[in-house]
Amino acid sequence: MLEGQGQRVISYRRSNLELNAYHGLTQIGVAKKALWATDTYREVSGLLQREKPDVVHVHNTFVVISPSIYSACYEARVPVVQTLHNYRLLCPAATFFRDGRICEECLDSSLLRSVQHRCYHGSRSRTAVLALMLAAHRFRGTWNREITSFIALTEFARGKYIEGGLPAEKIFVKPNFVDPDPQVRTGDGDYAVFVGRLSPEKRVSTLLDAWTLLRRHIPLVVVGGGPELHELESEYRARGLADIHFRGQLPRDHTIAAIKGARLLIFSSEWYETFGLTMVEAFACGTPVIASCVGAMTEIVANGRTGLHFNTGDPQDLATKVEWAWNHPEELRAIGKEARREYESKYTAKRNYPILMEIYERAIQASRN
Repeated sequence: MLEGQGQRVISYRRSNLELNAYHGLTQIGVAKKALWATDTYREVSGLLQREKPDVVHVHNTFVVISPSIYSACYEARVPVVQTLHNYRLLCPAATFFRDGRICEECLDSSLLRSVQHRCYHGSRSRTAVLALMLAAHRFRGTWNREITSFIALTEFARGKYIEGGLPAEKIFVKPNFVDPDPQVRTGDGDYAVFVGRLSPEKRVSTLLDAWTLLRRHIPLVVVGGGPELHELESEYRARGLADIHFRGQLPRDHTIAAIKGARLLIFSSEWYETFGLTMVEAFACGTPVIASCVGAMTEIVANGRTGLHFNTGDPQDLATKVEWAWNHPEELRAIGKEARREYESKYTAKRNYPILMEIYERAIQASRN
């Protein structure tokens, strides 16, 4: 988007697959890299000196980039804008979700709770690395001092970051956007669709429970891969749910085609989604969304206008909403048209660009004060 508007963009990318090259790297070694990556600091410092950018926009630093990138920018007097794609700065698991439920113990108490519960990859030692990194940089003041501005994707997420101690005056809300425009669907669709990672917090199990309660046959297409794929496939076979079809992970164009061919999209997450791009992709296609009423979902989906809400984790309520939608095609068609209008007014690249540029300009101005 930025390059399309004539801006010059230089990318600095690294992958955590680099850790595979360090044979015998100890947990202490990983902890040191997560806490402060000297190679990142050196490389970014050189890049800043050569290119002299107006602003640095950071997306993800864990593990191999590390917070050392902020110090390199701070010392070069280059403003930093950090997009908060998840809750990593407040929760080592990044999700506020544990053992099948919302968990805010690290927000309300101490990061040591995450180590106790093995919140990161089920490992106490790996979680300890993350908790140490977060604690050290909170103590050092890295987030407050060296990051000029933060981007939250929704007002709900912004509120959580403020609750966690990030400075409210530095946090701006800018949603994600869908580009290129997939264009609105033709026809009403003949199945329901779920699109997303098949993991505990997405609660596809609630979908399976809801489908056992339906009083009519409604096909459901599940698009996505993840740790629960095989378990969910086994469960639906054991229940004899012939109307459910698992498609696995698909290329983006096939995923968009699946959304356009659906009568409605179901977003069943039970964690505090920071955004939920799948819902906006559905809006772009003119496909109504039935979403759980928690976190950002209630902010993005307007109940009765661009979609429907169901009580979070309640398969009976979800089944009721799905059947209502299926039995009221004219009302659902109107909701789909309103969803498309919502996309056009909020979630296109054209709408997103000036918001992002204003955030950059404010960060540049703040760095000069």
